[in-house]
Amino acid sequence: MKKKKAWSGRFNEPTHPLVEIFNASIWFDWRLYKHDIRGSIAHVSMLAAKKIITKKDAGAIVTGLKRIGKEIDSGKFDFDTADEDIHMAIERRLAKIIGPIAGKLHTARSRNDQVATDLRLFVRDCIDEIAELIRSLQKAFYKQAVKHIDTIAPSYTHLQPAQPIRLAHWFLAYYEMLDRDVARFVDARKRVNVMPLGSAALTGTNFPIDRKMVADELDFDSISENSLDAVSDRDFAAEFLFAVSMTATHLSRLAEELVIFTSAEFSVMELPDAFCTGSSIMPQKKNPDVPELIRGKTGRLNGNLLALLTTLKGLPLAYNKDMQEDKEPVFSSYEQIAIILEITADMVGAIKVDKKLLEKRANENFMASVDIADKLAMAGVPFREAHEIVGQLVRLCLDNGWSFCDIPKKEAGELDRRLVKALDDTRSAAKSADGKDIPGGTARKRVAARLKKIEKGMKKW
Repeated sequence: MKKKKAWSGRFNEPTHPLVEIFNASIWFDWRLYKHDIRGSIAHVSMLAAKKIITKKDAGAIVTGLKRIGKEIDSGKFDFDTADEDIHMAIERRLAKIIGPIAGKLHTARSRNDQVATDLRLFVRDCIDEIAELIRSLQKAFYKQAVKHIDTIAPSYTHLQPAQPIRLAHWFLAYYEMLDRDVARFVDARKRVNVMPLGSAALTGTNFPIDRKMVADELDFDSISENSLDAVSDRDFAAEFLFAVSMTATHLSRLAEELVIFTSAEFSVMELPDAFCTGSSIMPQKKNPDVPELIRGKTGRLNGNLLALLTTLKGLPLAYNKDMQEDKEPVFSSYEQIAIILEITADMVGAIKVDKKLLEKRANENFMASVDIADKLAMAGVPFREAHEIVGQLVRLCLDNGWSFCDIPKKEAGELDRRLVKALDDTRSAAKSADGKDIPGGTARKRVAARLKKIEKGMKKW
């Protein structure tokens, strides 16, 4: 016998079997069960406090809801496509446990404000967890930076050798990206933490409910001010997905660099075997699958954001069934970014560095060129002229197979007599890095100062 729908009073025909399947979201929105039960307990407690239902009925409902929560926790709950979604699945089970009284749970609310509330609670929890995971990853970058403050390394633009840096500065670049990511999530949480419950289907309710009481019980900072907007607002979900996407994009950039730096052609870093896999045909292979998967999964996370934005772009007020499509992108992005952050923290902490090779590379490819040009400019040569002179010096070295370290002074002086002193002052990669003695620069004391500030800040986390 087919189950009667909670909304079926005005219908003469049963739901088409394919519509039953097509319409159901239970197989993914079951993840909201804890938040749905928590919201329902707060709602029914308020109904009793306002004498809209009796305390006895409210007590029975709360007891039943807690029992259902334990059943789902233990895997004993029987999910059914006919229930459509987690809200109706819980209400259906509640009716079996306590009888018709279960129908009073839905007094003064709609699935529209109910699901909006559940999803906000879910996203809020996700944000808190993700922020903690980001902080753990930042600690991994910080520890590597401390370890490598005296490791001199090349830096790149266009993936071509650019200027020498301290490797600590490279690790801290990702720390800074993640710091912005945390701030983004924390700021988004303010807009997530607004309670829509009480807006009902779209206009509010005739019952004298106390929305603030429910908001306080559910730890919301405030309540929504417009019922039409409240049930149709998914800005918070899109903003969450953007924050996830931006974080993943940062980690994808890291992944790309790790793939490059651990390659045989670069060989300046190595990932432990635990973060790599082999080839089914080539015995010698050690493939950086973890960074590659991070890079690949970022495409899915970016797609989740675009999917939700595309869903929302043409919706009239207020709620529309299209909004059922808001959940899977949120669930998917949360699950993926959580494991990406956790595995990246372990991987970053285990990166091995070839210090000698990095320093050797930092002293190659004329990476002190800017320093020589700057020395000339400091001596009064217009920078554009200095740039031209050093460009000619590089050409001279290339033509003769010289580096800046072994170019004869005579030849340098013949090109421009002012080059001799400039070369003497700037031949070392370490000197080059330390010459950038400004806030945010690569000088050792500046990097050390940033590390000290970070260490102090971490104590407040």
